[in-house]
Amino acid sequence: MKLKPLGDRVVVKMTEVEETTKSGILLTGSAKEKPEVAEVVAVGPGGMVDGKEVVMVVAPGDKVITSKYTGTTVKCDGVEYTIVRQSDVLAIVE
Repeated sequence: MKLKPLGDRVVVKMTEVEETTKSGILLTGSAKEKPEVAEVVAVGPGGMVDGKEVVMVVAPGDKVITSKYTGTTVKCDGVEYTIVRQSDVLAIVE
């Protein structure tokens, strides 16, 4: 199955969170926060969304930072993806 986002939606796959800090401290499951950096998997066509013209600026393969608690999580072929609006993407990581 393949996900094809509509409108200004973006499908992202969250990156794995490191399990140790820079100083070498091992983090427990409860100490880890939801990751904010994700890889863009698919991008909708943009166009007219809610009466406004939306131009998509992210592309598949981009690393992005998303809002912390946004989007809809879905599982496809055993992989977890999050579908967010382009406006929920805060920055592209270069």
